[in-house]
Amino acid sequence: MAGAGSGLFGQLQHSLGSALELAQVRLALLGTELGLEKQRLAAGLLWGAAAFISLTVALVLLCGFVILLLWDGYRLAAVGVLALLFGGAGGLLLRAAQRRLGVGSKLFEASLAELARDRASVTSSVPNDSP
Repeated sequence: MAGAGSGLFGQLQHSLGSALELAQVRLALLGTELGLEKQRLAAGLLWGAAAFISLTVALVLLCGFVILLLWDGYRLAAVGVLALLFGGAGGLLLRAAQRRLGVGSKLFEASLAELARDRASVTSSVPNDSP
């Protein structure tokens, strides 16, 4: 009866342990991928907010430029240059945000690849018991 623990019940227990370990590894990988996706979205939102602020400042300065256009002196050049500066910065920041958010999400890509590899290894290791 010493070999009874390593019989069918032992193999079943070992298989269940392996399946649970595999599930734990896959869940950890899913968590890592979720964290990376969260960081990507946060960075894109930050760039978008910076672009929004810069474009808002450019609009305010453009309004000031139009108002000052009626006055004479060098105030026009200063306000115009600042409006162009903030407008250009806002445009660059907006393009950077679009580029970051436009990249396709790779959420769960590694997990799906690992699961496909696991499925392939399980189906290829099943013995063909046909007589």
